[in-house]
Amino acid sequence: MFRNQFRLGYLAPIALVAFLSLPQAFAQKPTVVSAVNRPLELSLTADTNVVSACADGGAPQVRLKANAVSPGGFPIQYKWTTTNGTISGEGPEVTWNLAGLKPGYHKASLDIRSVGSEGSCQAFSSVSVLVNPCVAVQPVCPAIEIVCPTNIALDQPLTFSSRYTGGVPANVTPAYNWTVSAGTIISGQGTDTIKVDTTGLAGQTIRASLSMGGYNLECSGDCGVSIPLPKPTNRKFDEFPDISRNDEKARLDNFGIELQHDPTATAYVVVYPGRSSKRSEVQHHANRIVEYLVHSRGLDQRRIVTLVGPAKDQLKVELWVTPQGATPPNP
Repeated sequence: MFRNQFRLGYLAPIALVAFLSLPQAFAQKPTVVSAVNRPLELSLTADTNVVSACADGGAPQVRLKANAVSPGGFPIQYKWTTTNGTISGEGPEVTWNLAGLKPGYHKASLDIRSVGSEGSCQAFSSVSVLVNPCVAVQPVCPAIEIVCPTNIALDQPLTFSSRYTGGVPANVTPAYNWTVSAGTIISGQGTDTIKVDTTGLAGQTIRASLSMGGYNLECSGDCGVSIPLPKPTNRKFDEFPDISRNDEKARLDNFGIELQHDPTATAYVVVYPGRSSKRSEVQHHANRIVEYLVHSRGLDQRRIVTLVGPAKDQLKVELWVTPQGATPPNP
C-alpha cells in the first residue's frame, strides 16, 4: 500500500506541469473567412406602400427596387413573385401592377441566387403594399353665370351668353341646353351663346335658362331682361277748318270717345288763326271746343290743353291725343 502512495506523490508534480501547459497546446490562430463564403446581402424597397384602387385611372403601380450584394462578386439571379398582380421587368428594379386588385394588403417577394466557385448562395425578402378602396368622386356643379344683354332695343334680337368655373369632375365636356320664357332662339342652341328673336314682345320680360349637362346633376343658371315699351308719341286725331257747329260737334264726339279709351292721355286742341281772324275769334273758338268736351262728353277740364299756333291762310283746328309720357305737340 505504501508503494502505491509513493507512486502517486512522485507523479503529482509532473501532472501539474502538464496541466499548466494545456492552454498553449490548444491555442489556435484566428480563422479568416473567405469573401466567397459570406452570405448574400439583400434589402427590398417600394416607392410607396399605400396605393388607391382608382389611382392612374384604375391602374395603380408600384416600383420595386432590390439592393443585392454578392461579396464574392458573382452574378446574381433574380426571381420575383407576387400574391396578386403582375410584375413587369427583370433584375433588381421592376414594376408591380396592382390593377383590379381588391382592397387590402398584397405582397411581392424576391428570391436571389448567386453561384460561385464555392457553390451557390440564396437570399429572400418581401414587401407588402396596401390597396385602399377607390372612393367614388362626388359630382359637383360648376358655378354658372348667365350674362344678360345690356343694349336692348325694341324688336331687336338679344344675345345671352354663359360662362362657368369649377365643377367635378373637371374633365367634363359640358352640354348646353337653353330655354327661353318668351321669344324664339334663332341661333346658338347647344353652345355657350344664343340669340333670341324678340319681335312683338315689347313690355315683356324674357328669361333665358341654361341647363348644363355632363355632371349627373341638375346644373343650371338663368337671367332675365325686360323689353321696353315703345316710347309714347303724340297722335293727331283730327283736323278741320272753320266748319259748321254741328259738324264740329260730330268731330268732337269722336275725339271725346277716343280720350275716354285712355284716361291717362291729354287732349291738345291747337287753333291756327286765319290771317284775317281777330284774336277774340280764336279764343272764342277754343273755348267752345273745351266747353263741349267737358259738358257734353264728360271730360275733365284738366285733361284738355289749348294752344294757339301761327297764323295760316284760314282758320284751322287740330285735335291731338297725347299719351302719358309723350312729348306734347309744338305748333
